[in-house]
Amino acid sequence: MARLAELYNKEMVAQLMKDNNYSNVMEVPKLVKIVLNMGLGEAIQNVKILDSAVEEMATIAGQRPVITKAKKSIASFKLRQGMPIGVCVTLRREKMYEFLDRLVSVSLPRVRDFKGISGKAFDGKGNYSMGVKEQLIFPEIDYDKVDKIKGMNITIVTTAKTDAEGKALLKLMGLPFRN
Repeated sequence: MARLAELYNKEMVAQLMKDNNYSNVMEVPKLVKIVLNMGLGEAIQNVKILDSAVEEMATIAGQRPVITKAKKSIASFKLRQGMPIGVCVTLRREKMYEFLDRLVSVSLPRVRDFKGISGKAFDGKGNYSMGVKEQLIFPEIDYDKVDKIKGMNITIVTTAKTDAEGKALLKLMGLPFRN
């Protein structure tokens, strides 16, 4: 079992129940999934970018990503419906906890001029989204093999009903929020 999952079950559930006055263990918010998405607009001109993005996303996430395709045609972007335009991975259970643990303890501290992540990126229902400007913050990525710096979106989906509950959960999980 992942270190963060054990910590959640043993300590965080009790802490959240005490802080928020929950009467039942099932009321305590928990992580559902983490979605990693890399949108590649340049894939229209150069299809090889997509191959490298698939490889990098697989090494970061630990499972093979899905290639996302355009839903609509947009003439001004020279985009046709069904063209491959990005890669996406959904992490659940063990891999989700392992990824979050690596993100908090290894990757985020490697960001240049890092002062913490914004506490305002919640969606109103306890889910948190953040952007990463470059994939090089992950230690699994070999700097010499990177052809182009690509960013990605990371969305953390929880069962929390409000942003305050979601923030409390993620703060206990170790996410470094700015004050």
